Amino acid sequence: MKHILIIGAGRSSAALIDYLSKEGNTHHWALTVVDALPDIVQSYARAYANVKALQLDIFDAQAREQLIQQADLVISMLPAHFHIHIALSCLALQKPLITASYVDKEVSKLTPQIKEKGLIFLYECGLDPGIDHMSAMQVIDNIKIQGGTVTSFQSFCGGLMAPGSDNNPWKYKITWNPRNVVLAGKGATAQYIYKGRYKNIPHHQLFKRLTMIEIPGYGEFESYPNRDSLQYRDLYGLHEADTILRGTLRRPGYCAAWHTFVQLGLTDDTYPVRNVENMTYADFVKAYLPYSEDDLVTNFCRYVNTDISSEIMQKIRWLGILEDKLIGLKEATPAQVVQKILEEKWKAKPDDKDMVVMQHQIDYRLRGEQKKIISSLVATGEISGLSAMAKTVGYPIGIAAKLILENKITTKGLLIPIHKEIYQPILSELQSMGIRFIESGALMEVAPS
Repeated sequence: MKHILIIGAGRSSAALIDYLSKEGNTHHWALTVVDALPDIVQSYARAYANVKALQLDIFDAQAREQLIQQADLVISMLPAHFHIHIALSCLALQKPLITASYVDKEVSKLTPQIKEKGLIFLYECGLDPGIDHMSAMQVIDNIKIQGGTVTSFQSFCGGLMAPGSDNNPWKYKITWNPRNVVLAGKGATAQYIYKGRYKNIPHHQLFKRLTMIEIPGYGEFESYPNRDSLQYRDLYGLHEADTILRGTLRRPGYCAAWHTFVQLGLTDDTYPVRNVENMTYADFVKAYLPYSEDDLVTNFCRYVNTDISSEIMQKIRWLGILEDKLIGLKEATPAQVVQKILEEKWKAKPDDKDMVVMQHQIDYRLRGEQKKIISSLVATGEISGLSAMAKTVGYPIGIAAKLILENKITTKGLLIPIHKEIYQPILSELQSMGIRFIESGALMEVAPS
């Protein structure tokens, strides 16, 4: 009997555990789920007869390595900065590892040792990164097999609320890590190339430099640039493309309103706000505005250059961040203050549905003709059950785990799912589960500024 160890039982782990529990019944696999919070893992043990649940402090090296030693495969669903502890233990104990997080500098340094020991460390195997890699490479590889050359690559993804559940002025609720929502785009200048021109967009301009796209049946979305689109030139083999752009999707109007927080500096996470324990949200915002005898709304509108009746102000006022309500935090950075109110106001309801939206727009040249493929994915889920975010993060990892345990991945080393032997069976099984891309040859203009 083979043994799978899942470390981390947060909201993105639900679909993964559900999938591997069912596969475990078929293949006679044992499944252990560990987390720092015992109530979370015990809920899985109650729901699935073949799941063993344990509490684990991952910084307890002895306990961590004892569990990893007993496993045939380790899956880390921890926050990204914790993965290195799991990776080092897996390397020492010679265990394969899967995670949805990006390859970072720390694990990159381990590349020669991972390869030398003949291990598989499969990173970036969730949604974004993950399904984005797999679906893009499937199209790109097919174009190249036909003798074509990719001349433009644009890719967009977003985790949003499904129609009917997007019932607030922002048309957005939190379905994943709220800290990541607040800090989106922080710490790095977005870089891409558009029609041969290199673009560098600093964070204070990020939410003004938008691309508009259409998803068939779901309407219009706006996208702001992701951090470094240019790394995909080498990763995907796009050396002849004069446009390479990746972006994050939101509903129209979101970015203009969020830009006001960026203008004010409310998304800064580098210092504590003094006297925050005695502040209301109105006091907090006033601390970032020029002194004025005018009321807060008037001063705010003047500073961010909008009208009191604008859609931007409708969103800001609905959020309640201009109200005389105590924040209720003893210590906090500006970003943490904003996160607190977002978690209260953007909280999804149990009967809400979420959706994941992804689209690739790929121009290519084939036998002297210029062509275009638009490949779109929309997946929906239940907030109170398996959310779209949980499914699109968890299912690819689960399928990859099955492939590794069945010795169907022969490539060894530190991998991401851009290899055909990885992406083809995963995309095929996802399609059978209703997570599928619809391809169209229709032309669609996109023009980021």
